[in-house]
Amino acid sequence: MEDLLQVGVIANTHGLQGEVKVFPTTDDVKRFKKLREAWLDTGAGMTALEVSQVKFFKNLVILKFKGYDNINDIEKYKGKGLFVTREQAVKCGKDEYFIADLIGLEVQTEEGELLGTVTDVIQTGANDVYTVRAGEGSPYVSKLGGKEKELLLPAIKECILSIDLEERQIKVHLMPGLVEEG
Repeated sequence: MEDLLQVGVIANTHGLQGEVKVFPTTDDVKRFKKLREAWLDTGAGMTALEVSQVKFFKNLVILKFKGYDNINDIEKYKGKGLFVTREQAVKCGKDEYFIADLIGLEVQTEEGELLGTVTDVIQTGANDVYTVRAGEGSPYVSKLGGKEKELLLPAIKECILSIDLEERQIKVHLMPGLVEEG
């Protein structure tokens, strides 16, 4: 499991006093109100930043970091990710998971057949969709024309039967039409 979880990306600077516009990558944008420390991926490593001010503007969060008081100090970090530690993260509810924890999980059918590995989670608004790469070792590769293939599985209880983060495994029910043969 990931130790750091992404909560946003610095989209641009805001004014001349070192503030930044952050595009949130978290479901709970209000979480920024309680944020006191964030980790910045500088490209050369991770740097801890102390959050001194939080404002909201349209779909963005405006952050000010202690010690960054000039646009020139912060401008170089446009496009860089902001992270929090797992301890700082908002707690997940029942049947909720961090996307970072789902990526790489092995997906098996309810019969125990290997389907593939989760490579991405698409957030559609109605429900998430898990992108699963059916690759080597999966009997579904031959059913899908003999090559690696991506399958899209809706994250609904009729399809996703269980998620076990300890075992790094997801059990699924393949509803009719989800796997096209040939």
